[in-house]
Amino acid sequence: MKIFLKSIQIFSLIFFVGITSTLKAQNNNSFEVQTQIKNGLIAGSYDIKTGIQKYFGIPFAQPPVGELRWKAPQPLADWSGVKETKKFGPRAVQAPVFGDMDFKSNGISEDCLYLNVWTPASRNTENLPVLVYFYGGGFVAGDGSEPRYNGEAMAQKGIVVVTVNYRLNIFGFFAHPELSAEAPYQASGNYGLMDQMASLKWVKENISAFGGDPAKVTIAGESAGSISVSYQMASPLSKDLIAGAIGESGAGINPTLAPTPLAEAEKQGEEFISNAGISNIEELRALSTMDIYELYNESKRFGFPVVLDGYFLPKTLPEIFEAREQAMVPLLAGWNSAEIPGMAFMQGQPYTTEAFIAKVKEVYPSDYEEVLSLHPHTDAKEVERSATNLAADRFIAYSTWKWLDLHAKNSDQPVFRYLYSKLRPPLKNANLSSGLAGGVVEGGPKQPEPIGAPHACEIEYAMGNLPLVEAYSWTADDYQVSKTFMNYFANFIKTGNPNGDEQPEWNAMKGTDAAPAVMIIDTESKLVQATDDARYHFHDKAYGNNN
Repeated sequence: MKIFLKSIQIFSLIFFVGITSTLKAQNNNSFEVQTQIKNGLIAGSYDIKTGIQKYFGIPFAQPPVGELRWKAPQPLADWSGVKETKKFGPRAVQAPVFGDMDFKSNGISEDCLYLNVWTPASRNTENLPVLVYFYGGGFVAGDGSEPRYNGEAMAQKGIVVVTVNYRLNIFGFFAHPELSAEAPYQASGNYGLMDQMASLKWVKENISAFGGDPAKVTIAGESAGSISVSYQMASPLSKDLIAGAIGESGAGINPTLAPTPLAEAEKQGEEFISNAGISNIEELRALSTMDIYELYNESKRFGFPVVLDGYFLPKTLPEIFEAREQAMVPLLAGWNSAEIPGMAFMQGQPYTTEAFIAKVKEVYPSDYEEVLSLHPHTDAKEVERSATNLAADRFIAYSTWKWLDLHAKNSDQPVFRYLYSKLRPPLKNANLSSGLAGGVVEGGPKQPEPIGAPHACEIEYAMGNLPLVEAYSWTADDYQVSKTFMNYFANFIKTGNPNGDEQPEWNAMKGTDAAPAVMIIDTESKLVQATDDARYHFHDKAYGNNN
């Protein structure tokens, strides 16, 4: 049996490497193809080796520049002739916040509202399932051109894949009373999220031209992209545009990029321009991209908050889900086994029992006994695991848990939960180190050896893109995990159920389950019953989300 399994793994490795060689040679194996969409004719490329059509840099809204800066995305005007869509559009204006992001975009610009399509459609294909993927980056960085988001491998599974750019940081989330006064819906902020919504409207109107089914659109994303999925699922403006949702680590629920009341967001905007020596929005809007970029960076802000604007987002996610006002669609979501190192909780203190107890008492002065009872700490190994769990839960794991719990309890739709646990192999270059956003950076501080799967490391596995991420020494085990994870995603996108392909059976969780079903995705993937939900029930109470 071991020889048989190893043979399968070697075959998978050969298969994926074969796909990669065709991906890398795509420019030598492509000819132009044209497609008519609502606004005009576009020209992309057709790869004769993979059988995939690709259209990169398709505009889906007017450029949000000049008077359209800090306004909801506006519909495109039609064009005459043929618009070439063969290279990625510019990425949103952003600082190099995460040095490990690997962009293939055509520069940086406020004119950034472009999307990319990969489709396996042949001449008469129709009604293919669709995946729309939103990138992560904390709403301050990111772009749909990164190789780990490449849609070609998933398209070869019979899925039309779309990656979307959206506005970030001050350009995408800045709120101010003057902006609210000029908006027809009397609110401001959330422009980046409304860009995503505009892309979903574009998909509804145009995806049939690529062989896709506008009634079969699954949205997915990682980190801020996963948080975006939770917001699109909750918004009354977009919930009817989707048929399924996938979240990889994150939901917009306290403490993870949760929304701020409009009045508070407007106050932050007023303080920002006042500190910058700007009198009003007219003066701010007249500044150049560079001036605003510099003012924002000088402020040392990490973005601006998502807003309870009464329009895109009328209530918090727990309130929307508890009122059963969210998109009633299947949900597949989870998080990674070591999202962030335990040192993020210990803040420089050693992994000793004494230091852990002291830190827990400091952070939870009223509840430290309960926290200690939920987190074993008798030796350094236990302390590291417990500190890692606390850091991860407080960062992003708890909010994802809550999203799953809310939908399972307040819908009749299937909800599938995973824990991604595959450790990455070593980096090929000893001078590189893994970055927080899932990529690699040169130099930098030596990271501690991970005790689980870190934040963002699963993206290239789930999307079938290990060969395009060349920094790691991928093994047959890695390709086997990627095949498993990708098949689960593909099946879910096609049917709303991840099962099939003779993979381990993945049961949906129930809102009434004390120990919900969880798929552990690893070299040997398996379904287990959750043993640690008491941790999340504690955080639920601590963050005030359990009303």
